[in-house]
Amino acid sequence: MALFAAARRAATSTLPLLRPLAAAAARPQPRSMPFSSSAPLTKPAFDSELVRIIDNAINDAEEESDGDQDRAKEIPNNSPFKIFKFFKINYGEGSNAITLTRTYHGEKIELQVSMDSLESDDEPEPATAKVKCEKRWTSDESEYEEIQVPSKSSIPLTVTISKGDGQILEFSCTAHPEEIVIDTLSLMQPPEDDNNEMIADEGPDFDDLDESLQKALNKYLELRGITPMAAKFLQEYMIYKENEEYLLWLRKLKDFVSL
Repeated sequence: MALFAAARRAATSTLPLLRPLAAAAARPQPRSMPFSSSAPLTKPAFDSELVRIIDNAINDAEEESDGDQDRAKEIPNNSPFKIFKFFKINYGEGSNAITLTRTYHGEKIELQVSMDSLESDDEPEPATAKVKCEKRWTSDESEYEEIQVPSKSSIPLTVTISKGDGQILEFSCTAHPEEIVIDTLSLMQPPEDDNNEMIADEGPDFDDLDESLQKALNKYLELRGITPMAAKFLQEYMIYKENEEYLLWLRKLKDFVSL
């Protein structure tokens, strides 16, 4: 009995010591904040350096663009085309193509040019590259001969000629600085409804056509303004447009890094 009383007195004497600890444990504790810092968030120092480098690239591209723009503005005086999406009409930022259009004796003619496959002689050809051969008429147009053509800059283009709502004649060509070469020729049949695609009748390979027919088709395009002079202008303009798209990309990159 005396032992029980002593134990009870000992337990009672420790209660005043435990109460402060219990109260402290009962108080809500602040949540831990992972990755927290008392210092304010700041942009990495290198971001400013990257913006400076991008600015230098923009300045270099703008200087190059000035010369390209002067050449691109030199539209041939006798060119029958008006250029869509070029200065007066917004050509759509981020676009990689332009469309030229005209009418000719009731025909609607569209010339579409893309810079996706822009080829240039700035890049050296491998030693194993083959020399391109093409068939051309001699200067006096007395005979058709196959000659070796040196590699030069070229751009792919598509010419479509339509008459009302009927068939469309489509030429796939390659524009060189001094000539336009017809690669393929197709007759496109309009679909019966808007949900279907046009039906193409490609016919034989263009090189397999009679030589006189090939010559006549080249003349057919020439009369409609698809000339070497137009091809030369298109090359100058596509170089300018390619640089403009590069400038647009640089400015967007700078805006993102500067945020």
